[in-house]
Amino acid sequence: MSAPHPRTHQPPRLVVVRGEPSAEELAALTAVLTARAAAARAAAEKAEPKQAPSGWRDRSRGMRTPLRPGPGAWRMSTR
Repeated sequence: MSAPHPRTHQPPRLVVVRGEPSAEELAALTAVLTARAAAARAAAEKAEPKQAPSGWRDRSRGMRTPLRPGPGAWRMSTR
């Protein structure tokens, strides 16, 4: 059986520079930072312009307006 690959050590993403915060304070800080990152990500996704579907993929083009009887109705039957 082969030995598992050692994990590469990554530096911590959050470092306490001064003081000794409790576990609850660190959890609250992590929750706030996570919420702000999610809000920023959602705002960035909203800011991106949505591309309109191409004419080839737009299924609404296959539907036509209802036919209305009357003078000149034959001209509208092909649209």
